[in-house]
Amino acid sequence: MTANEKKELQIAACRVRMGVIQSTHAAKAGHPGGSLSSADLFAYLYFKELNVDPSHPKKWDRDRFVLSKGHCAPGLYSALALRGFFPWEDLKTLRHIGSYLQGHPDMKSIPGVDMSTGSLGQGISAACGMALAAKKQGNPCRVYALLGDGEIQEGQVWEAMMFAHHYKLDNLCAVIDNNGLQIDGPVDQVMSPYPIPDKLRAFGWEAEEIDGHDFDQIEAAFARAKTVKGRPFAIVMKTIKGKGVSFMENQAGWHGKAPNDEQAETALNELGAALAGLEAV
Repeated sequence: MTANEKKELQIAACRVRMGVIQSTHAAKAGHPGGSLSSADLFAYLYFKELNVDPSHPKKWDRDRFVLSKGHCAPGLYSALALRGFFPWEDLKTLRHIGSYLQGHPDMKSIPGVDMSTGSLGQGISAACGMALAAKKQGNPCRVYALLGDGEIQEGQVWEAMMFAHHYKLDNLCAVIDNNGLQIDGPVDQVMSPYPIPDKLRAFGWEAEEIDGHDFDQIEAAFARAKTVKGRPFAIVMKTIKGKGVSFMENQAGWHGKAPNDEQAETALNELGAALAGLEAV
C-alpha cells in the first residue's frame, strides 16, 4: 500500500467516524462505540476491498457484506453514503419516522445493504448461505461478515462456523471486531470468548489476529484470505471501542448512547482536527 493510498483510507475512516457522530446525534439514539471501532474496516472494505458499484447496487457478481452486528449500522451507513450509495445528508435522518435509514440495516430499503440484521448471531448464518449459494451458482463473488466480540457469545455463531467449514466456504471471510467491550461491560467478564483465534481454528477455520486500526495489517490479512483454499478465513481485529473520540474510547457506556449537543460538538471538533491534519500532509 502506498503512502497516498493509506492517507486516503485514513481520511475516509475519519469521515465515517464523523458520520457516526452526526447521525447518532441527530437521532438521539444509536450505537456509536462499536461503529467507531469498526470505522477503519468500513473504510477499507468500501474503498479498497469490495467489488461493489453504487450505480448498480444489485449487480449479480458483486461482493456481499453482512453486518452481523447490525446495531453498528451508523458506521455502515456512513461508509455507504461516502461511497455514493445514497446522499450524505440523509445520515441525519437516522431512526427518524419515515426514514429509510432504520436503526438496523434493512436490505429492502437501503441501497448497498445485502442483508437485514439486528438479532445478534444471525448475520453470519446468512453470510454462510450466501457463500454456499454463490459456489453452487458459479458466482465469483466473495462474502464478508462483521461480528462483534460480544456477539460471538451466541451459540448460533458457532453453528455457522461449523457449517462454513463443513461446506469448505473459502469464499467467506468473517471479521470479528474485538474491542473488548459489550453493553454490559468487558467481554471477558460477561462471558469470555477468549482465545478467539484458537476457537476458530478448532472449528476448522484459518484465523489471523491483527491491529484493526492498522491499514497495512488489514490489507495483508485480506490478501491472505484470498489465498486460503478449502476452508473459510477469519480476521480477529483488536480495536478500541469509540476510537477517534477521546471521551468515548474504551468506555462501555458509549455502546448504545447518543452524544448530546455539547458532546457531539466536542467529538466533531476532535475528528475535524484529525481530518485537517490528514488532508494537510
